[in-house]
Amino acid sequence: MSTDPREDRVLTLDEVIPEGFDLLPPDAPLVAVVVSLTFPGMVGESHRIMRDFTRSAFDQLLESGARAVLIDSSAADPQAALAAEEADGVLFLGGGDVDGSLYELQGPIPKAYGVDRTADEFCIAMIHRTLEKDQPLLAICRGSQLLNVALGGTLVPDIVPSTLHQGQSGQPMFLDEWVTLAEGSKIHGILGRERVTVRSGHHQAVDRVATDLVVSAVADDGIVEGTEHPGKTWVVAVQWHPEDRDGSAEDRRAIIGALVEQAVLRRLQLARHAQTA
Repeated sequence: MSTDPREDRVLTLDEVIPEGFDLLPPDAPLVAVVVSLTFPGMVGESHRIMRDFTRSAFDQLLESGARAVLIDSSAADPQAALAAEEADGVLFLGGGDVDGSLYELQGPIPKAYGVDRTADEFCIAMIHRTLEKDQPLLAICRGSQLLNVALGGTLVPDIVPSTLHQGQSGQPMFLDEWVTLAEGSKIHGILGRERVTVRSGHHQAVDRVATDLVVSAVADDGIVEGTEHPGKTWVVAVQWHPEDRDGSAEDRRAIIGALVEQAVLRRLQLARHAQTA
């Protein structure tokens, strides 16, 4: 029996990918889901959360009628990344903290968690390719932070106080949080209201917003909770976790469903272009 401690914190495909994708029609849109199946410290509660949230995202993609392929960012396999280039949309899920040196942070990060520099660099390269191809992109939590860092922004390394954003000592990690959505933003259009209750469990967030992004959501303490890229067809980033089943099922369907709708549109546009070429 192996004594490799990483084996205790590796998600398996059977745990996170439901049956049924093969029953979808071949012309159903394809969404590439980028998530790390392991990272330093992913044991116990963090392993359960990653398993449940990843499975929830795949379940919602299936319900929304999209095929899905998982790209394991912890493996950082360049060949696997090629699958995303053929996808109609890309979804970046949550996970560990982003390496501070990637946004020029000096010194250690308080409460640093799950840092994997190789996975970060892999994801940042994928984000650049996704933007270059103008694929619909939904970035959740860590994904939102990586999008900002990839485009030259920075992060708050440790939010103080963090009482609005994550459970404190002795409490569950995730809690309900109020955020305000910017009028005219894509996320406002998706959810149809200005004030929403979301599920949060983060100690980091977007700080200096990248030049190419605009703020689409803020917490009651001013922390950035969402950004979008107005220069691309559809790029939406949220700091919270719509895939948390303890949150609103209606909002989860709306947000992930909006990504699938955009993936369908892109697939149809490419098909029309191919017919007229």
